Amino acid sequence: MADSSRSIYLSIGTNIGNRKENIDQALTGLLEIMKFEKVSAVYETAPWGPVQDQPSFYNLCASGWTKLSPIAFLDAVKELERTIGRLDGLRWGPRLIDIDLLFYEDVQLISERLIIPHKEVTGRAFVLVPLNEIAPDLSHPALNQSIQDLMAQLPEEELRSVVNSFTLDLTNYVSI
Repeated sequence: MADSSRSIYLSIGTNIGNRKENIDQALTGLLEIMKFEKVSAVYETAPWGPVQDQPSFYNLCASGWTKLSPIAFLDAVKELERTIGRLDGLRWGPRLIDIDLLFYEDVQLISERLIIPHKEVTGRAFVLVPLNEIAPDLSHPALNQSIQDLMAQLPEEELRSVVNSFTLDLTNYVSI
């Protein structure tokens, strides 16, 4: 891509409605603000956090490039989530779509609206497993550890919560 493009990594999750359709809408909408390099398989995962009484999630990670600044990218993602139908709800509760910016180049940013790298990436198997699939050697800029090393530090029970992966037809999203 052009020199003004920045490397990014995302996590996408959904657990209500037609989960495959939600992911397709997210990937299609993201094409307006980024170009994909890699997209992981989709992993079915148990709910994470204090709200356990909810359907399982479909989660994936993607890498690519954007010309938008981190805050402009966040604004565009939040608008895309609203367009797909996401409503504000319970933290860690069911959601139609959730798109998180995990990494933006090697930027480290803390603001009221955005923290990069994503502050909870290191303890979540549902992020680290698909991210490890597409970028095992990616270094966390604040921790100087690879995604593969971070994943190896997770408890076995956390890793067992990530099951039943399947691949999507990505011909509409990723140039091969």
